[in-house]
Amino acid sequence: MSSDTLFAAAHLLLPEVLVKYFDLIKYEIKGEEIHFYFTELNESPEEFKDVKLISKGFFPEATVQDFPIRGKNVFLHIIRRRWLNENTTKVVTRDWQLVAKGTRITNDFCCFFKITLLTITLLAQLLLLIFMV
Repeated sequence: MSSDTLFAAAHLLLPEVLVKYFDLIKYEIKGEEIHFYFTELNESPEEFKDVKLISKGFFPEATVQDFPIRGKNVFLHIIRRRWLNENTTKVVTRDWQLVAKGTRITNDFCCFFKITLLTITLLAQLLLLIFMV
């Protein structure tokens, strides 16, 4: 399979921000799990386009659970880049908001669970109304 085909498939299955701003380094299938490994590209954050930044390595890997694919749990291993602002000597990072607050799953997956829970709650209330009559 060509790399263009793999990229197109990744674009359909993975969060858009990962496909656009990260390199997919490798993937592994381990039993009932699929692991994707990403490294952030060396492209300065847009909000710092007028500032001279120097790439200064990476943060430790973060692992985030995403939507299952073909019944297999999916884990995204993400390595974020950091830059040094030459003027202020402060570390600069891009604000990704990849992980929903208080969880270790992506925002999209979290929203999926919220909608599913709401649907189940509404169906349960409807069934109670039907059977109480």
